[in-house]
Amino acid sequence: MATVTVYTDGGASGNPGPGGYGALMMSGEHQKELSGGFRLTTNNRMELLAVIVALEALKRPGLEVAIYSDSKYVVDAVEKGWLMNWERKGFKDKKNPDLWRRFLVIYRQHRVKFHWVKGHAGNPNNERADYLAVQAYQTGSLGVDEGYESLKG
Repeated sequence: MATVTVYTDGGASGNPGPGGYGALMMSGEHQKELSGGFRLTTNNRMELLAVIVALEALKRPGLEVAIYSDSKYVVDAVEKGWLMNWERKGFKDKKNPDLWRRFLVIYRQHRVKFHWVKGHAGNPNNERADYLAVQAYQTGSLGVDEGYESLKG
């Protein structure tokens, strides 16, 4: 079975501020780009949302997925096992529990391996994901990040 390779990025201009996510998905000769932006969000929320949206776009469960991200927040949370501890403790005192719960639902449907890549270091696929994220909040129609809105106060 072919591996689906995904490059993701997210960011916010100001933290919080307007932000966006981008994902570049590749499998064999197929390629798909996903992006979206919000008026008010955070960098970490967009990094995580990029991964979620990409996994949710997969057509069937049980796929082997390699995710490349420049977010230590996302990569380390999963690969170092922190996320499972957060889940066991009900995400007590953790940020973005709404997105982490959404992530776990789709993550458990696939065989996912995360790889950290240095951002802005000339990797063309990472640069493309970054471009998609920036374009999403600079030129796209911006929605409201409901999760961020509900958490701030």
